Amino acid sequence: MKGLDWLRDEGLRITVAGRALWGLDDAEARAGYGRVFADHDLNIDAQDPVQTVIFPEMDDNAEVPEITTACWGLLGKDPASVMCASSRMVVRRKGGNPTVLACTLLPYDERFELGPTLAESAGPVALNHPHCAKFCVLGGASCSA
Repeated sequence: MKGLDWLRDEGLRITVAGRALWGLDDAEARAGYGRVFADHDLNIDAQDPVQTVIFPEMDDNAEVPEITTACWGLLGKDPASVMCASSRMVVRRKGGNPTVLACTLLPYDERFELGPTLAESAGPVALNHPHCAKFCVLGGASCSA
């Protein structure tokens, strides 16, 4: 929360992406996020799906099809349209140093840690995780405004 407090104090626009717990509906998740935002005096509207994106919990073991380069054309999608093509997430895990991640859906997969600085994270990201296919490419979801 210190990081969010710092961003707030610097006057930066903040959007949040998080996950709902298994069995928690969207309204309950948004109410919980709203309480956290209010407790920290963060100007984030928990009810606005652009300011607060809530992802469902996803099964890492679910079977998903492989996405080939030909799939992009068949789906009418552009790889540049997915969040990891242009956005990054900075996290500092308890006891660790800040690191830049490619995607909010993959906070614990070391393959998607891009280094300690935004400059180091500027390269391309391989879309080789099941969530890339299921959620972003085939699911049509987006967490960028």
